[in-house]
Amino acid sequence: MLTLDLTNAPRWHDLAPGVRVQLRPLTTALMVTTRSDPGVEAVPEEASDEERAVAFAKALARRAVLAWVGIGDAEGNSIDPSPEAIDALLDVWPIFEAFQLTYVSKGLLLEQEKNASALSPNGPSAGASGTAKPVRKPARTARRG
Repeated sequence: MLTLDLTNAPRWHDLAPGVRVQLRPLTTALMVTTRSDPGVEAVPEEASDEERAVAFAKALARRAVLAWVGIGDAEGNSIDPSPEAIDALLDVWPIFEAFQLTYVSKGLLLEQEKNASALSPNGPSAGASGTAKPVRKPARTARRG
């Protein structure tokens, strides 16, 4: 069952020990505006899927991040989110992965579900029994002498 969260309230997400970000809900409007982001549209045709994913994640994060805790500058002073700081945060591999897993992938689960293949009507996924006869024991080979 699809559960609709009608509050549309921002939520806090833990991306690493001591690092939390408050993110807008992942809505259709947010995804559509991110797809038309100049940084996403500027990704060259020959770019790899990974390069596209990074460009998209950064553009999405720049729109979604409202606040954060546990993020500072080189001197250890807390800083507020800014486009440059958000991009730098996502350049940290474990943070990028956590953002993808806790925020982006949850929003894309519905997209994946509608693209899933149907169960095979006559295969093991449908619970059908096999039609092939079991293989007999292999014949014994002659010993070489």
